Amino acid sequence: MGMPLELNTMIVTKGKEERKEENVFALTKTGYRLYPIDIPIGVYKTKDSDVSGTAVIEKIVWEKDSTVITYKLISLNSTN
Repeated sequence: MGMPLELNTMIVTKGKEERKEENVFALTKTGYRLYPIDIPIGVYKTKDSDVSGTAVIEKIVWEKDSTVITYKLISLNSTN
């Protein structure tokens, strides 16, 4: 029996991110997902929105049909 796995190249928060430290956030996504680690990738509020910033994923945990990523925001795009 296989395990469904999704490969993601951007972080889509949908406003569900949780701040752990000043620039460190955790985000739980349903299903098993694979992200690049230690490489800057775009952070988006929704799949179709403009990029909100850039982050580096530091940790990925798979458990109970969910993926928890911990990422550090390295730049934030401002609308001002």
